[in-house]
Amino acid sequence: MTGEERRNQLLKMLKAQSTPLSGAALAGSLHVSRQVIVQDIALMRAENHDILSTNRGYLYRRKDAAESMPKRVFFVRHTTEQVLEEFLTVLELGGKILDVVVEHELYGQIRVDLLIETKQEAQDFFDKLMKSHDNPLKVLTDDCHYHTIAAPSEKLLDLIGQELQRKGFYQAVKGAASE
Repeated sequence: MTGEERRNQLLKMLKAQSTPLSGAALAGSLHVSRQVIVQDIALMRAENHDILSTNRGYLYRRKDAAESMPKRVFFVRHTTEQVLEEFLTVLELGGKILDVVVEHELYGQIRVDLLIETKQEAQDFFDKLMKSHDNPLKVLTDDCHYHTIAAPSEKLLDLIGQELQRKGFYQAVKGAASE
């Protein structure tokens, strides 16, 4: 199989899934190394394929309901042990955690897609965080970070902000946007 054929197959596999596929799983299916998959994804992105890298694997970005939902950026601060509580607060009020962003003094903005939409995804992320030897991005900025949250309405975003504030996580709204 040529590289182009492999990338076409990889694109088909990603488009057929609504959940992330790990690099290891993709590599196994295509009988190549994980590094080859990483390189193929980079080439595909250079060709303007909208492929996200999440903590759970690669995902082809589709236009979906979350794309048309109102979104707001929340500036928060909390301990690593409070990550799950923060996520569950958002999810229980109908929100989705799209990303995490830190403003690093040296590197500028660092953004990572999270795409956490369910309690199970939140629990899985938290379990992985607690087992990991790596630190979350927020440690670079004294626990301060931003999340883009999507919800079905502006009213729910207001409620999410109020609840995050009540729990002491919410620092300020850096920017609000309905996209």
